Amino acid sequence: VQLQASGGGLVQAGGSLRLSCAASERTFGNYVMGWFRQAPGKEREFVAVISQLSTTTAYADSVKGRVTISRDNAKNTVYLQMNSLKPEDTAVYYCAAGSLVTMRETAFRSWGPGTQVTVSS
Repeated sequence: VQLQASGGGLVQAGGSLRLSCAASERTFGNYVMGWFRQAPGKEREFVAVISQLSTTTAYADSVKGRVTISRDNAKNTVYLQMNSLKPEDTAVYYCAAGSLVTMRETAFRSWGPGTQVTVSS
């Protein structure tokens, strides 16, 4: 499945952004969807994951309470609502598709090109 993330940008600390990730396939609903991020000089890390029917979600401790993952299978899109953004949230954000509800990026087979989020202090 091909994925395209959008919605990144420059925001001040404390602000909000909503990332979207559109999938190319009508079988989007069959996939577990995840968001990951990679900050400059750091390894890519897990942010959030959502199961196929939105019954299960999980978040990294660093974003818990500030970030919400959701999906609209009719629109083949997964979202990441980010509130109370901090400078340490600055990273390239990637969406990914897989078959397991997991935090392990190796379990996700399809990746989008990423969207830059920059949070200024």
